[in-house]
Amino acid sequence: MSVRIVISAFVLALLPLASSSPAQADDSVEKAKAVKEEGGKYLDADGNPTYKIENGTVDWYTFSGYRRYHSDCHVCHGQDATGSSYAPALVNSLKNMDYGTFLSIVAEGRKNVGGGKENVMPAFGDNKNVYCYMDDLYVYLRARADGAAPRGRPPKHEDKAQAAKDAEASCMGG
Repeated sequence: MSVRIVISAFVLALLPLASSSPAQADDSVEKAKAVKEEGGKYLDADGNPTYKIENGTVDWYTFSGYRRYHSDCHVCHGQDATGSSYAPALVNSLKNMDYGTFLSIVAEGRKNVGGGKENVMPAFGDNKNVYCYMDDLYVYLRARADGAAPRGRPPKHEDKAQAAKDAEASCMGG
């Protein structure tokens, strides 16, 4: 069974959960507030991954998301998710995009046609450097969209939790 099929099934299983509550409709710092921590990963009141930034120190997942974003996504979506002539600014898109929709778009891709222009977001469901870190990417982009994380590399971050190390090893096959 291909990785893309597994990711697609996972995303489709999550979509009813994402659509049953307004998880990210008009997201804000208040809605994104971390209320629970599981192995170094922070969750909001709806159970969606979120960021935790205190005194200039970001959580591991926000930092990891920054790194992953700038290795695979910035080429099209611009430095610090501010957009380009080719792809939209994700700092704007994530303000109104729920977690399930984000997972679906990253895994399956998307095609937009309008104004005589065609934009294609490729599917990353087979790219371990992306799908193994989708939560990290989401957390980073959410922090950027909410204005909680400034542009540029976060100067300080929490240490990588053992749960993050284990998840990475499992996903990457190590």
